[in-house]
Amino acid sequence: MKVLLVLGLLLLSITAQGKVWDRCELARYLKKAGMDGYRGVSLANWVCLAKWESDYNTRALNYNPGSRSTDYGIFQINSRYWCNDGKTPRAVNACGIPCSVLLQDDISQAVQCAKRVVRDPQGIQAWVAWKKHCKNQNLTPYIQGCGV
Repeated sequence: MKVLLVLGLLLLSITAQGKVWDRCELARYLKKAGMDGYRGVSLANWVCLAKWESDYNTRALNYNPGSRSTDYGIFQINSRYWCNDGKTPRAVNACGIPCSVLLQDDISQAVQCAKRVVRDPQGIQAWVAWKKHCKNQNLTPYIQGCGV
């Protein structure tokens, strides 16, 4: 009985954590999804962005008290502009999706929404972590050894 309880708790913690992508696994996925060079953004920039925004975790959440919005998923896409979480005041939902889909292990919709974000005039600079950790940096290590 104790073994089943421990296994149940372990499965619950894994489910709550979501998928944490391996750096190279993510690089290969994003390459296949057409992210390398999309709107002039290199694959290394996308991998760097995901590292610093979510540490490659699909279930990452970050509440922003100032704007009363939340950042969701592997790319930390904001509910004020890009998705609908049903609680952010004056949300735009430019990606036309519920924010909950950005927390799925299948990141295909997160990728599509990230592409929508970079089509905006701000481009990749919409992401604060990218500006702080990736902009004007040597990003080679983010895709090195990944075969992409």
